[in-house]
Amino acid sequence: MGAHQQKPGNGPKARAGRLMKSVDRAQRDRPWLAVGVATWKKFSDDRAGNLAALFAYYAFGSIFPLLLVAVTILGIIASTSPALGTRLQHALHQYPVIGTELSATMTHRLTGTGLALALGIVFTLVGARGVANAMQNALNSVWEIPQFRRPRFPKNLLRGLGLIGVIGPGQVITIALSTAAGSLGHQVGIGSEIAAIVVSLILNIGLFWLGFRIATAPEVATRDLRLSAILAAIAWQILQLAGGIFVRHASNSAYGTFGIVLGLLAWFYVQAQITLYVAELNVVRVRKLWPRALDPPPLTDADMAAYQLYAESTLVRPDLAVEVRQTPAPGDTTARGDTTARGDTTGPAHEQ
Repeated sequence: MGAHQQKPGNGPKARAGRLMKSVDRAQRDRPWLAVGVATWKKFSDDRAGNLAALFAYYAFGSIFPLLLVAVTILGIIASTSPALGTRLQHALHQYPVIGTELSATMTHRLTGTGLALALGIVFTLVGARGVANAMQNALNSVWEIPQFRRPRFPKNLLRGLGLIGVIGPGQVITIALSTAAGSLGHQVGIGSEIAAIVVSLILNIGLFWLGFRIATAPEVATRDLRLSAILAAIAWQILQLAGGIFVRHASNSAYGTFGIVLGLLAWFYVQAQITLYVAELNVVRVRKLWPRALDPPPLTDADMAAYQLYAESTLVRPDLAVEVRQTPAPGDTTARGDTTARGDTTGPAHEQ
């Protein structure tokens, strides 16, 4: 043997394995860290990044016709009350990323009446259905609701219309109220500005809570959606502020409108990612899907519970069932069975 030949178990691979085992033990012993790791693993297992991208795509595609109709309606209202029009214009200015452009559009008073406006609203609702359907699919996937227990037509259509009716006008109202309170804060003092932020945050929590309730299957308890609503509302407040900062810089850059459009798409994607992350965190907390193994085998009980939920979420019929078992590793005789799928054999077709 050479003088410098490494002993078995001392190579880079072995050292990396021991380090990973140490990190794994450390995160399992710390609940706050174990919950974070479990949330990250579940987000990856669910391919939630793809769900967020789909949501951002539909949101980006539908936001312009939605806002154009809104600006048209607000322009008609403002034509009858200039004072109200000024306040509405100031409220639109606070809309994330594209508020400046919307406010400028209202200055030119887009108008629309009769059939043209009605058709615009109809096509806007058709486009917004993509956002509502993507949100329902994402949240039901995160909660691992089996396919056959997810709302279907016409319930999913009604829920989608409910989401459109809640999220769109609700965000406009909360932004308008926040803007009005903020304007009062500039006149009264910093205390009023803080109060405006708190009031806006409370309203957004209620709005997100209601939106999650509409988009998620009824079997998920309303109280179990509270944490994700709180965290999503906080993220919305922060991103709204970040969007305003971005617009101030983008409007002075050489990219101009292109920068604003790209910023809007990125804003939707980041908001969707954060929303699904907090939803995953909520699922991990409610269903106690932690600690997860960083370097299996062996798998933890939480791993097995998560994989069982993943398998059950694919079921398309109520008379099917799945049972997940851990297969033995090479040379390991302690693990159990394998993953099997079984149907309900109690029906007449299976009687002897």
